[in-house]
Amino acid sequence: MENAAKAARRAAEKSAKVHQFVWKHKKGFLIVIALFLVVPIFLNGMSSCSMLAEGVMSVLGGSTHPSSDDAMLGAEAAYAGMENELQSYLDSYESTHDYNEYSYDLDEIGHDPYVLMALLNAYHRGGWTLEQVQGTLEMLFERQYTLTETVTVETRYDEDDEPYEYSICTVTLDNFDLSHLPVYLLDEEGMSIYAVYIATLGNRPDLFPASEYPNASQRQDYLDYDVPPEALEDEVFAAMLAEAEKYLGYPYVWGGSSPSTSFDCSGFVSWVINHSGWNYGRLGAQGLCNVCTPVSPANARPGDLVFFKYTYNAPNPDGVTHCGIYVGNGMMIHCGSPISYANLNTSYWQAHFYCYGRLPEPSKEGIL
Repeated sequence: MENAAKAARRAAEKSAKVHQFVWKHKKGFLIVIALFLVVPIFLNGMSSCSMLAEGVMSVLGGSTHPSSDDAMLGAEAAYAGMENELQSYLDSYESTHDYNEYSYDLDEIGHDPYVLMALLNAYHRGGWTLEQVQGTLEMLFERQYTLTETVTVETRYDEDDEPYEYSICTVTLDNFDLSHLPVYLLDEEGMSIYAVYIATLGNRPDLFPASEYPNASQRQDYLDYDVPPEALEDEVFAAMLAEAEKYLGYPYVWGGSSPSTSFDCSGFVSWVINHSGWNYGRLGAQGLCNVCTPVSPANARPGDLVFFKYTYNAPNPDGVTHCGIYVGNGMMIHCGSPISYANLNTSYWQAHFYCYGRLPEPSKEGIL
């Protein structure tokens, strides 16, 4: 009886935390409901208001991580353990190898535990045990980290002009970023499930506290902004803004390009312009920049696109890495974390600013 009472208290405490989280982030949960509603499978199952009500309850339940705390904490510990082994291997590399010279090009080692949980739960479509996902953890680790060790042997000459072999070992570690993997591993329904878990942190914001897990993402509300009415007199910009604001608060999902999967920065801008009079298809940030005409900051106007560089380690570090839609008065709407308005006059955006770009008129030549 005592154990049952303790279990009941723990369940009540967790339930209270979930309800507090839902109430504190009401806007976020409306977004979660919207994400579920755009999944065709979900829509096809609805035929009445009562079924819609049941569906909404299913959405709220479906936004909660289905696996047990022990399983999720165990999976996080296992993945972190593999990362620690990799770090130890690199830290002791010169003491365990015998080369004359070493050269290193190493990305940082680390991951967001909430991304790992969202990916595992979306990949396995439900609850799992640590034993059941051990193979998945190893697969994800191999996809995230690529360690390359290349040895070059040169012939050199000593003071007596005698030849000898001189070995140079180049060690490279590429971290692909765990959050970039879902688009390669999940179908559209899986991406939608993943996006919901990312938006809500699986309704477990207490599972990975920042004090113990510094890389753990934190639930962020979006910044709203009232665009001046005079800017909306431009019908093209008004159409762009109306489409863009539908998705305020949607989570950032790398590779995402539609409401059902949520968006990344270029996926969001591509979706907005393709539903506002253009038809460019899905372009990356650099591709969007390429179809624009550069505009000076002094001449930028609402509806122009704004581009940034060096916002993450891109394959082409000198290229465009982020983009948004300029709305005037030093503000943009973009897919950050989550989709939100942002002030371009902050030190961060000023330091990463690349250029403004103006799209061709929708009716002019150049639209695909």
